This record gives sequence, C-alpha cells and structure tokens, in this order.
Amino acid sequence: MQAVGKQETGKKRKIARSALEREAAAAGAATAPKLPRNKAEAAAGRRVIVILERACFETVKTKKGMFELLNCDDHRHLHAKFKKNPSDSRPDIAHQALLALLDSPLNKAGLLQVYLHTEKNVLVEIHPSIRIPRTLKRFSGLIVQLLHKLKIRASDSPHTLMKVIKNPIVAHLPVGCRK
Repeated sequence: MQAVGKQETGKKRKIARSALEREAAAAGAATAPKLPRNKAEAAAGRRVIVILERACFETVKTKKGMFELLNCDDHRHLHAKFKKNPSDSRPDIAHQALLALLDSPLNKAGLLQVYLHTEKNVLVEIHPSIRIPRTLKRFSGLIVQLLHKLKIRASDSPHTLMKVIKNPIVAHLPVGCRK
C-alpha cells in the first residue's frame, strides 16, 4: 500500500513539473530574442537602437608577438612611450555597457539593437543573441579577433554575432527615426 502511494506522488510531481514547463514555454521564458528576418519586418516593428560612441578599441602587438586590446592598466609603458592619455583606452567601459544592455529585459524581448562606433571610426553591429564574455580579458580577445577578421560567427549556428559594417551609421538606421 505504501509503495503505491509513493508512485502516485511521483506521478503528481511529474504532472506538476510538465505543467510548469508548459506555462514557462507559453510565457516565453528563456527563449532567444525574436529578431526580424528581413528589412521589411525590421521597419514594421518598433525597436530601440543604441549606438555606443567613442568605444576605445585599439589593438597593440606585444613583445611575445600576440595582439592585445590597448588597456590603461596593462599597457602603461605604451601610453608613456606614445604620449597618450590613459583615460582614452578604457575598453572596460564599453564591456560593462554591453553587458548591461544585452542582459536587459528589452533585449530579451527582442526589441534592442546595439551598434559600437570606435574612436578609429570602425562601426560594429552586434547581434542581440550574443553572450558577451563576463571577464574583460576574454572580451578583449574577442574584440581583437573581430578587428582582425571583421566578423565573429557562432560556432554552433550560421549566425554572425558581431561584424564590422560600413559607415555612416545613418545608413543602418530606419527611415524617419529620431536621432
């Protein structure tokens, strides 16, 4: 008699879990952002477009022959050598801004598009489904790869997560939008 009671509670738990899973799927929890498939869909829907201006992304070649992103903490000697202001090379600011934007509920709802415009006049389009690395060191490696290869592709899907696009930014904004 007791074994039957345990089986019944197990069944009730399974039913309760499947009901919760169905509710979560209906609410759209943990789903990828809904992106427009073509320019017509993008023009029809309302979206927030964020442009991060003056992002400090500049690559330098180290003594080991590797490329790194110029950083005010790690490359003090280069700032002194080239008489640059260390506050002009702060990729951590853009990193934190991207983390905040791409983790926002607006992005999770598929209503956000982010562009980066660097001080060297490079324009970067960022796909809303990208997961930005949490550490600055890994993020720097990703940006160095982007600046050298001009695009970052997803390893498991055909999506381009980040790509360098042609200037000016106005050419990529919808017609009639507020600037």
